[in-house]
Amino acid sequence: AVENVGYEDERQFYFDLIRASVKAGLALSIGDGYPDLKLFSGIEALRGVKKKGAVFLKPYPQMKLFERIEASLEAAEIIGVDTDAYNIVTMRNLVHLEKKSAKDLAALKKYAKLPFAVKGIFTSYDIEVVKELKPDIAIISNHGGRIDTREGSTAEFLAAYGTELKKYCGSLWVDGGVRTRHDIQTALFYGASQVII
Repeated sequence: AVENVGYEDERQFYFDLIRASVKAGLALSIGDGYPDLKLFSGIEALRGVKKKGAVFLKPYPQMKLFERIEASLEAAEIIGVDTDAYNIVTMRNLVHLEKKSAKDLAALKKYAKLPFAVKGIFTSYDIEVVKELKPDIAIISNHGGRIDTREGSTAEFLAAYGTELKKYCGSLWVDGGVRTRHDIQTALFYGASQVII
């Protein structure tokens, strides 16, 4: 928030964003990152509006993820792992992110005891993980276009693989490039049940 949005205080951003989302009637979602203040400010903001939301965690080492899931449970209605964050080299090196297998994610899904999402489906490896894991929610995303553009856009990936992915997950979502009502309608046409803005 300070670096990218211009806020003077990182924490205040989360409170403003959550309040505005509630006012607009949007489903709520928070994520973590560096520093840890991002996750804990988001949890506190959800508590402040007495609502729950989706909590997306970076693919940290397993023990750290178990700790973060535990810390998030009171604010979460969905727990997700933002698997494509592993591909951001600076983030991976800064906080020691790990590439997650279906087995790794299955252990987290079992621990969370909530609907479980895998965010960052954008490669053939990711499709195989979804097939093996069968998550409650699979989210096609390329981390805002910062990960892998060889496959094209998330819309193209959804059009090419959405039908196949829907066989292996409870719900298919898409993230990235959704700006207009027409974008949402197109995503729904190609099989997405939700879009993330």
